[in-house]
Amino acid sequence: MSPRASREPPAENATVVTSQKVCVGRADDYQRWQRRVNEAAREFEGFEGVEVYPPAAGDENEWVVVFRFAGVDHLTAWLDSGRRQELLDEGQEFFEGSPTQEVLRGGAPAEQAPETITAVISHEVKPGREEDFLRWQEKAFKAQAKSPGFMGSELFRPVEGVQEHWVAVFRFDSREHLDDWLASDARRALLEEGSDYFVSYDVRKVGSAFSGWFRFGEGEQDGAPPNWKQAMTVLLALYPTVAVLNLTEGHWLGDLGVPGYIGLFIGNVLSVSALTWLVMPLVNKALAFWLVPGRTTGHRVHLAGAAVVVLCYVLSLVVFGLADH
Repeated sequence: MSPRASREPPAENATVVTSQKVCVGRADDYQRWQRRVNEAAREFEGFEGVEVYPPAAGDENEWVVVFRFAGVDHLTAWLDSGRRQELLDEGQEFFEGSPTQEVLRGGAPAEQAPETITAVISHEVKPGREEDFLRWQEKAFKAQAKSPGFMGSELFRPVEGVQEHWVAVFRFDSREHLDDWLASDARRALLEEGSDYFVSYDVRKVGSAFSGWFRFGEGEQDGAPPNWKQAMTVLLALYPTVAVLNLTEGHWLGDLGVPGYIGLFIGNVLSVSALTWLVMPLVNKALAFWLVPGRTTGHRVHLAGAAVVVLCYVLSLVVFGLADH
């Protein structure tokens, strides 16, 4: 039995992770095209979900798309379909170079904390060095587990006839912690050692801040909004929620003689609960024209949505300013 056998995931699910660099100035065109691709994939048997992750700062305009199917056969039927090839031919003008993809058999979507970031690293292992690579990967995972913010890892074997690379997937609680690990001396030493076992490797990062609060209707969960929109929207929901609690729960607890630090904790519990299950779903629905990546098709929509949010800020300040007198 290999040292990584216990990490091999079950075989019932299949995921393809595609990375593509979009030409400068073509992001809106690309998003319209990607939405068509997503809609086409949904028509195939076994489709389970798709997520589109826009580039983060420093990622060179690289978009990552994750498709999930109920099994490898269903996934390969989509990957090899004439419909997909037709769409890829149409989308070539939006890309710098050819998109890359990795197929992962087994596993399941992880429940991610709001700031979780996932790295997908594919390795082209030298023929005959598979067992050496497995031992090296075990050593790398153990070293990685000691790094701050580490949340878990999986190793995916090649899928015969579909995917020839070995793919390591690991998660950290923030982009900063992931970047610290990727740039660490420990990882640099491991890569030098591993060069005896694999020819090349490729790193892609997948993740988005506040993503747990940004969920839309069926067919619309094609990715989280850009971080600046998420931050503006959370502030829009957070301020009135906290203000209302301060005017109600804060006074009640004070009258009951509850210590301030306990009152603060209770207030945080109530505000997070209200945001997650009440306020954010309502705000998401009201601002869907601006937040859902597939619907935001021009600069006017970006500006109009931002203006609406700023106006709501002003109204909130006026309302609670009057209530405070």
